[in-house]
Amino acid sequence: MQNQGRSTRKRTGGRLKNVRKRRKNELGRLPTETQVGEPRYRTVDVRGNGTKTRALATDVASVNKGGETVSAEIEDVVENDANPNYVRRNIITKGAVIETSEGRARVTSRPGQTGQVNAVLLD
Repeated sequence: MQNQGRSTRKRTGGRLKNVRKRRKNELGRLPTETQVGEPRYRTVDVRGNGTKTRALATDVASVNKGGETVSAEIEDVVENDANPNYVRRNIITKGAVIETSEGRARVTSRPGQTGQVNAVLLD
């Protein structure tokens, strides 16, 4: 979600005057909605001379199975508390339950931020 800035109203209901305009560093980007499919990535420049790799689409997840981590194929998004429409659109976010070749797993990483899907197997 993008930062909308300070409220234009005081808690009494009166209007607040702008102290200054928006700054470039206060503007956000639209969320990266990672889909299930052929892997596609985008690298974005971030503040402080760094980069982020965003996963636009992916079909591989690193699933924690007990004490070991295995690479599993993502088949489907089963449940997503962030948005019910994300299940229909097969969008992966942190906390989403995905169907993998190893079984159902809950996503623990943020694919739109880190570029990879890490998950923990559900019992």
